[in-house]
Amino acid sequence: MINSTRAQVSPYVRIALTLVAIAYCELGHSLVSDSAALPDRVEFNRDIHPILSDRCFACHGPDKNKREAETRLDTLEGLRGNVEKTGPVVPGNPNASEMIRRIESSDNDTRMPPREHGKEVSEYERALLRRWIEQGANWEGHWAFQPIRKASTNHTIDSQILLALRQPGLEPSPKADPRTLVRRLSFDLTGLPPIPDAVERFSIDPSDEAYEKLVDEFIGSPQYGERMAVWWLDLVRYADSVGYHGDQPVPVTPFRDYVIDAFNSNKPFDRFTIEQLAGDLFPEPTTEQLIASGYNRLGMMSAEGGAQPKEYLSKYISERVRNVSGAWLGVTFGCCECHDHKFDPFPTKEFYQLEAFFADIQEKGLYDAGSKTDPWGPEMALPSFEQKQGIDSLSVKVADLRKFLETPSDALATSQAQWETEYVVGTTPKPPTGVLLEIENIFQVASSDRTDAQREQLAKHYRTIAPELQAERSQLEQLTKELDLLDKKVPRTLVTKRVEPRQIRVLSRGNWMDESGEVVEPGIPAVLGKRTQVEGRLTRMDLAKWIVSPENPLTSRVAVNRLWKLFFGFGLSRKLDDLGAQGDWPTHPELLDMLAIDLMESGWDLKHTVKLMVMSETYKQSSMPNESVSDKDPLNKWLSHQGRWRLDAEFVRDNALAISGLIIRSVGTNNGRPFQPKGYWDYLNFPKREWQIGVGEQLYRRGLYTHWQRQYLHPSLLAFDAPGREECTAERSRSNTPLQALVLLNDPIYVEAARGLSQRILTSGKSTDSERIEWAIRESLCRKGTNSESQLLLSLLNKNRAEYAADTASADKLLSVGEYSVNIDLNRAELAAWTNLARAILNLHETITRN
Repeated sequence: MINSTRAQVSPYVRIALTLVAIAYCELGHSLVSDSAALPDRVEFNRDIHPILSDRCFACHGPDKNKREAETRLDTLEGLRGNVEKTGPVVPGNPNASEMIRRIESSDNDTRMPPREHGKEVSEYERALLRRWIEQGANWEGHWAFQPIRKASTNHTIDSQILLALRQPGLEPSPKADPRTLVRRLSFDLTGLPPIPDAVERFSIDPSDEAYEKLVDEFIGSPQYGERMAVWWLDLVRYADSVGYHGDQPVPVTPFRDYVIDAFNSNKPFDRFTIEQLAGDLFPEPTTEQLIASGYNRLGMMSAEGGAQPKEYLSKYISERVRNVSGAWLGVTFGCCECHDHKFDPFPTKEFYQLEAFFADIQEKGLYDAGSKTDPWGPEMALPSFEQKQGIDSLSVKVADLRKFLETPSDALATSQAQWETEYVVGTTPKPPTGVLLEIENIFQVASSDRTDAQREQLAKHYRTIAPELQAERSQLEQLTKELDLLDKKVPRTLVTKRVEPRQIRVLSRGNWMDESGEVVEPGIPAVLGKRTQVEGRLTRMDLAKWIVSPENPLTSRVAVNRLWKLFFGFGLSRKLDDLGAQGDWPTHPELLDMLAIDLMESGWDLKHTVKLMVMSETYKQSSMPNESVSDKDPLNKWLSHQGRWRLDAEFVRDNALAISGLIIRSVGTNNGRPFQPKGYWDYLNFPKREWQIGVGEQLYRRGLYTHWQRQYLHPSLLAFDAPGREECTAERSRSNTPLQALVLLNDPIYVEAARGLSQRILTSGKSTDSERIEWAIRESLCRKGTNSESQLLLSLLNKNRAEYAADTASADKLLSVGEYSVNIDLNRAELAAWTNLARAILNLHETITRN
């Protein structure tokens, strides 16, 4: 029986109710009607547009096909009317405004929105709408589509944050302690924990100069590019398999390395953008630019025999529009494939105009995964210097032998004349060019009407006249095999190859079989700019240059908003994948625009922008909020303290490997193949495959190098919310499940990492259990352990010591997990006991948390 008294309400129910209330408040709703809480000056974009977008645009927005009563509330004319028609809003007079009458009506037939839509307008929102109309019903186009405005005064990140903080009566938190700050900075800029020496140095000298030196050190490290690459690879849906049907592997790892190198070399973001979208369109593209053009080939592809090629060509090109608009523009353009956007001013035609930019890419709707040459379309070989030397040398030898064998000898010429005279009646065949040609093939081409006996007679004749060439033939066969083997080891990558653009039509409801729609040429969204003035048809190069042009208000805003999220936990506009009407008004719009302008004026220097953010006092704050902050700003949208969050999937693994000493820090090249459960790929067909566990360094490479199988993502990454990358991923979810604890305890790589850490503990030079435990905590968490923590770990250690001393077989079983060699100089029962202590440390919430 449920006890309904307040004192007995489940704490889980109370938590749930609290979360609901917080979420409700965050959406701009008020649980209490209080006109005094209304802003003095109502701003359309901040206060009114979100209400109209959420409650009204589905029926009275941009989509003409769903528009009711020919009433639009997404434009100035639609709201206020014109000389021919009165609008639903009368500036200065809410009582005369049809909008107010409708939303305040108690009559179900006239009330808006209709009750069945479940979009009730709250009392607070009704009060906001009234005040907005009283104040003149000012109107602005959606903030994200407006030109970026340069502030009239010189502000910094900190001055703008502080100004906003003090409006609700908040103050910034104190600076984080030096050890926490180093650990935070290292995770944010490299995805790895700091080395102990760096922590100790900064804890002794936490000056501003020392901090800036640390920032420069981390940004300048090779691991910075790896950390930033994870962010970008999510956006451009990088994966090592094609996704559809058989989900076969595809050669694209050089593109991943290009991204890492681009971040490490601080390639300007505009150049980075242009090379990916149009690297193949440069007059004389470099190898690097051609590799970058592989971006266009990262979408999913199919080799399913029953697929309709035309349908899949439609799928591929529409996905490119979704990805470009998601990765660079931060809008949901994919909604327009079937109808005009319901919330943003993007008509269906513009979706297909964007498609037309990509109509020049050579591709097939249906690929042949079993083809020996370019099974997934155009690709490029990328031999190393040594491989190129070997290939060149073998190629010369093969060519010389072929020339020798294909040069007719006197005996051969006589043989051919005899053959023409004796065996060919009534025909004049083309004589063979040399003894290299197999005799059976000669007969098939030149004498297909001869009998088997005649064929055998001629074959015998050839074998008689050219026995001295057998050695050369064998040598040629052997060299050809060597050349083929060497060629197969050369890395390859998919690239974009331009062809004559195919015709693109507007597809009714996205139906690829309907060919009645208007034919369109490339064009950019009207709300975001005008047609670039070029002669002839626009190209992907024009699109790329427009994307990073000052005339486009989205790209720089999107970029800095997402960078902000990396270092503060959320964007200044929180919905990272949508800056459109269904997105969130920025908490600090002036700051967002200031950073966007600064990025462009710096020459699209991403390292400059990153340093600007992490050098701010706002970034350096403690992540511990006080009670008053929690009451006034439970979601920390005003940034009164730093954030704390679980590390991304790849970095959880990297962290464990780094602490253990097992990590391989080499940058780029081949994929890693760590352990994964046997049979995990049992249902992967066409063809059937098994996961090939790597050897040596392949087991201990960083997480971003793990082979990325779209349909069967490595389960350790999947457990920590890594995406399959079938589409653009602007923000990963962060769950907290028991499965994650099981992965940290039982995945072979984490058991190995624990053993690696335990061996480091036992060889650290510390002699007592207490000293060793203290050393382990410092190595893992960059801080000193508390007495209670030390006592708890000591108790766990002694318990395991007793168990493994009495059961050496269990100790051997634990130490046999994985491939990392066991230190034979250490007592096995003792090593097993410390391994379990290390497993506990690696499983701590704090160990996998950035704070």
